[in-house]
Amino acid sequence: DIGCLSVHGTINDVAMLGARPLYLTASFILEEGFPLADLRRIVESMAAASREAGVPIVAGDTKVVEQGKGDGVFISTTGIGAVPAGRRISGALARPGDVVLLSGSIGDHGVAILSLRESLAFETAIESDTAALHGLVADLLAAVPEGAVHSLRDPTRGGVATTLNEFARQAGVGLVLDEGAIPIRAQVEGACELLGLDPLYIANEGKLLAVVDARSAEAALAALRAHPLGREAARIGVVIDDDQHFVQMDTRFGGRRMVDWLAGEPLPRIC
Repeated sequence: DIGCLSVHGTINDVAMLGARPLYLTASFILEEGFPLADLRRIVESMAAASREAGVPIVAGDTKVVEQGKGDGVFISTTGIGAVPAGRRISGALARPGDVVLLSGSIGDHGVAILSLRESLAFETAIESDTAALHGLVADLLAAVPEGAVHSLRDPTRGGVATTLNEFARQAGVGLVLDEGAIPIRAQVEGACELLGLDPLYIANEGKLLAVVDARSAEAALAALRAHPLGREAARIGVVIDDDQHFVQMDTRFGGRRMVDWLAGEPLPRIC
């Protein structure tokens, strides 16, 4: 729901900079007539997510707008964290020879939301992967030498494909992915086939991508797999020297295809 999602999303944004999340603030814009029962559910969900993550919500604000002008409720969260001296993690730091790691299966969140919004029923329930990733990031960074993790990102809007294209453009490199190595649940893959969607572009809320120095890749992968949120972590690609800054994929059938930027608005828009 929107409550835990607002907490997890902000904690993860801070964690992807290599920072330790410390505090959150939350601001609500409510439409006149918004049910108090729904507001209570959202606030309780935020409180539970904050307590579980160990990152307190320390300040907030509330505004009410006219009916028809607020689309129910908007939540704006801000996170503050601390980055250790000398640590630098950025998409611009990916280098040829680096290894691309993914912490788990893709597309769970976006397909879960889409199936509920469109009242689609599948044989197996598809659940959101929303989670706070700062503990996973901390274990990853502790397992390798400082500076071995070059880039971190949680692939939310636009999914894995968009995030990797951002890395390629920011760092001026190319990437080659292994389609067979990318973890995806059978029910998510089946739903995407049914709906004509590519799971590489579907939003995630509890996964991370890491670009790591090849010498530390095995230790980094082991650290991810040792954490409850990274049990399905996989090595999915490599960074290459490419003046065109393309992201390409070696397919299961032995070919190679482009993994381009997302065209249009991602569906569903949930974060």
